[in-house]
Amino acid sequence: MKGGIYKLLKAQFLIDDNAVKNWRFIVFAIFLAIIMIGNTQRYEQKVFRIVELTNQVKELRSEFVDRRSELMKLKMESTVSAKMEENKIFPSTVPPVKIEVAAPKEKSFLERIWQ
Repeated sequence: MKGGIYKLLKAQFLIDDNAVKNWRFIVFAIFLAIIMIGNTQRYEQKVFRIVELTNQVKELRSEFVDRRSELMKLKMESTVSAKMEENKIFPSTVPPVKIEVAAPKEKSFLERIWQ
């Protein structure tokens, strides 16, 4: 046990006769570690982008609600009449009258032929 730890600390496994297998494994482990670090970096960038877009959506939604409430206030009859009074246009005191137009009577087939 004591000799095994001593050999490990002196890195004997890297210079022995079977060192080629060990070097291959070490290079493979380093390659996997680099890929893992790169993958984690890309994942974190995507998470940050998602958070940024979520915040932007919240801001746009609140702006939409504000604009919609503003529009509702502007569409109210009292607001429109107040704006029109500035231009000296006042609401009518006479209620509107419904105009009905009688549709012309269609002539029958025989009446159209005999004309």
